[in-house]
Amino acid sequence: MIMTAKSIKVLIVDDSEVARDILRALLEGQDGIEVVAEAVNGREAIELTKRLCPDLITMDLNMPIMSGLEAIEHIMHDKAVPILVVSNESDAELAYKAIGYGALEVIAKPRLDACDADAFVRQVRLLAGVPVITHLRRRSSIDAAPRVPLPYVFSTVPDAGFQQVFVIAASTGGPQALASVLSQLPADFPAPVLIAQHISDGFIDDMALWLSGVCPMRVKVAEEGELLRAGCVYLSPSEQHLSINAAHCVTLQERRKGDIYHPSCDILLSSVAEVFGSKAIGIIMTGMGRDGPEGMRAIFARGGITLAQDEASSIIYGMNAEAVKLGVIQRELGLAEIASEMLRIASLALANVWAAGSRGEL
Repeated sequence: MIMTAKSIKVLIVDDSEVARDILRALLEGQDGIEVVAEAVNGREAIELTKRLCPDLITMDLNMPIMSGLEAIEHIMHDKAVPILVVSNESDAELAYKAIGYGALEVIAKPRLDACDADAFVRQVRLLAGVPVITHLRRRSSIDAAPRVPLPYVFSTVPDAGFQQVFVIAASTGGPQALASVLSQLPADFPAPVLIAQHISDGFIDDMALWLSGVCPMRVKVAEEGELLRAGCVYLSPSEQHLSINAAHCVTLQERRKGDIYHPSCDILLSSVAEVFGSKAIGIIMTGMGRDGPEGMRAIFARGGITLAQDEASSIIYGMNAEAVKLGVIQRELGLAEIASEMLRIASLALANVWAAGSRGEL
């Protein structure tokens, strides 16, 4: 295959020869992609990164001599390169620590079938063009996120149930963005937060555990039939689609064979729009594809609030861009502004509850 000057240079890092062979086979036949080298441990990855300056690194985590996690921390501290973690489900907890160190995305190790191949190649093409910054100090990118001042006190609000529901759609780049936003919301946030984050099967439990470590609110994977509660973050499992019924309880829909996105953002957003109407606040964030805009349209049509992460702060301005093009987004916000806007919206709703209570309307 003839390479052009614009070819994406990929470094494959994995101690398994079989895994490296599969990744190479998936990439070598692609126009504009060149596998420039392979490494069998983190130390080799660091050396090859310095020498070859790849456009993207696919990084395994559990390796001898030096782990992928150590290598990611070193690379992002020394000279940042877009890193795609390609991991087994057994390493899912480590994978989200890697996100904290600056890796862009986590996927399960692909197989040699058409569906896995297409998804893997799309991720490589997208992430290779993402600008990344060198970390000046060896600390988690999440720890370094700016904190929003908390002028809002919610723990003494009237016991009238939650007044609003916040629902977030995200894909590529979503875990970092979600951690940044959720880490700035207080434990007594007066509404449920529902999330559909595109994710590989088998990774959601560890993502919930990772987010729990940075978020004051309770974070959990949604379970069939449970009643929504304020102050709780509900993540959709990847194997099923999350929706909400009229009783404000979780309903999990089985994923169909032809479903492209898992879990579905449109299904979650649309169900929240139908049940909560003007009390729904939809937020569509970074991610590739077209999942979510129709659900945001449903919230907009029923008088809810619709927000989108802006292009400048998005790793991939895709899903959110599609929603903006539909004309159903009321405000675009930088990532650093989203939590403060959620707090402002929740505070205004509670002020209205207090006013109604003082008038004897509750």
